[in-house]
Amino acid sequence: MANVSDPATPTPTPAPASAAAATPVKAAPRATSAKGKTPVEEVSPSAKMRRRIIWSCVWGFLAANLLMFLRFFFPRALFEPSTVFKIGYPSDFQPGVDERFKAQDRIWVVREGDRIFVIFGRCTHLGCTPDWKPAEHKFKCPCHGSGYTPEGINFEGPAPRPMDRAHVELDATGQIVVDTSRLYSWPKGGVDHFDDPGSFVSV
Repeated sequence: MANVSDPATPTPTPAPASAAAATPVKAAPRATSAKGKTPVEEVSPSAKMRRRIIWSCVWGFLAANLLMFLRFFFPRALFEPSTVFKIGYPSDFQPGVDERFKAQDRIWVVREGDRIFVIFGRCTHLGCTPDWKPAEHKFKCPCHGSGYTPEGINFEGPAPRPMDRAHVELDATGQIVVDTSRLYSWPKGGVDHFDDPGSFVSV
């Protein structure tokens, strides 16, 4: 005789497949370091170099702009040497042309007779600086060939008039003071100012 199950005993119902799928599955824990912190991903040397170059460019750009900003507050002044200076005592100069101050101050000191005067070394043609030629006893412009006597008087070439002379005077100590901002000229066909007070000192 076959066993008949007791109708009072409940029969277990299998769980639906969707319920099993809805159950969250825990991810496997990530590997941690010995201190329990997540390890930092290492950066390749090439990436580090690229970052350094980029940051260098950024900081260089900012520094250049800062310098330009600061430069705005400083005036653009041109500092030139003083036009007033001392050249020594009259006894320091012998008769003739003295070239000691040509390179620095662009002048020649000339002692002639009982006078000392200063020729400003600028050709009256186009402004070049002539050269003193002791063997030829004259000034010669290297640009276009203008020639001047030891007194600075033009006698050859395209120069239209003599070279200018600078203002000279004696200070309280007896030294010669030159002022190249005050010039005495002899315009072509004009009045000769080489005898004006200040164009020479008497010795």
